Amino acid sequence: MNYKLELKQIVEFPRCRIYRDFIQTLITTKSIRTTGGSFLFYYLVLCSYANYRTSYRQMEHITYTIGPGEWICTVTDLQEWFRCRFQHQALSILRFFEEQNYITYSLLGKNRLVKFKISDWPKDNTVLEYNYPCKKDTGFFFFPIAKVHELIGIGKCSEMDVILDLWIHAVYNDSSVLGSDSGPIVYYRDNTGNPLTSFNELGERWSLSKASVSRLLKKLEEKEYITLISFTGKHGSVIYLNNYLSVMFNISDVMIDKEEIAMKMQLPIHVPEEITIEDSASVSVSETVTNSQITVTKNDSCVPDSHMKFIVQKVAELLDSQGIPCCHCSKTSYILSPLSACKDIFNTFTLNIICPYGNAAYRFELSVSPGDESAQKMPAVAEPSALKGGE
Repeated sequence: MNYKLELKQIVEFPRCRIYRDFIQTLITTKSIRTTGGSFLFYYLVLCSYANYRTSYRQMEHITYTIGPGEWICTVTDLQEWFRCRFQHQALSILRFFEEQNYITYSLLGKNRLVKFKISDWPKDNTVLEYNYPCKKDTGFFFFPIAKVHELIGIGKCSEMDVILDLWIHAVYNDSSVLGSDSGPIVYYRDNTGNPLTSFNELGERWSLSKASVSRLLKKLEEKEYITLISFTGKHGSVIYLNNYLSVMFNISDVMIDKEEIAMKMQLPIHVPEEITIEDSASVSVSETVTNSQITVTKNDSCVPDSHMKFIVQKVAELLDSQGIPCCHCSKTSYILSPLSACKDIFNTFTLNIICPYGNAAYRFELSVSPGDESAQKMPAVAEPSALKGGE
């Protein structure tokens, strides 16, 4: 039996960089609706105005001191940013954020001014000690990914909330995410490395119907915010963001070719026929790793445990050749946990390599799919330089 093996290390970042001019552009984009119940857009607007350092602002002939994470503005300004018809609607949004401990705020100048403070601003953004005016249409701030999930889960997402959710979850040129080398792709960090999603899944995330998701994504594609690539059958769709690179990195955006989305590297591995015999499952095929070191938990996939143990042994040999010392130790444990059962031809696993002496642990994502019969004469593993790994 032949399999194609893919091994990529999983790396995650807890925050996303948001540029202030991008938020300013969204505020003035009237064709995208802001009515909804998730409050993500409103909160990001407040964060985009928060100071990094202490500054002073004169309002109605009074000079106010504005510290890091704070800002002062008129209630009319707030109404315009939030696109509310009445001022009391804008203030009700602030009250909601205060009740959820996202901000604190106070009304000043006979209730014509509002001063707010982002509660956990120093946790995600560096507070600078010196005093200097903070521009609101340049630079960037950091926004925690966990906060996105909190706000998205509050209620029905607006079109603007959806754009921001897609934008914050964009990944570009990350070796652990399939298709990200072709362009900025939306990936919701489900530890599979697979950005494929369905309209049903997006509908559950955004509290929208499947039909509403379809109409919204079509609208965003027509307005050239995204490039949507849908696959046949029940495989799902992938979403690429347009103009992402020019905003985030000030470089030219890439063209997404729907016919030629680059696929991730695959390594051919041939499992000898004798390994399929049940009695041979306890026999080691590697001098480096024995079957007793390998644990396959709750394996409901189409790949037998004996085959998976063989594959793990070959992976360990490959990582050992790349200089990972744990893979040469006879006491290292290898725990393989399936992330998906047999769907079509793909099986996804998490491989944890655990050192008994408390040294650095390693975590990889491993995708296995049956190979064609012509691959039987191919080498058991790819060249060592073809696989990347690390701590």
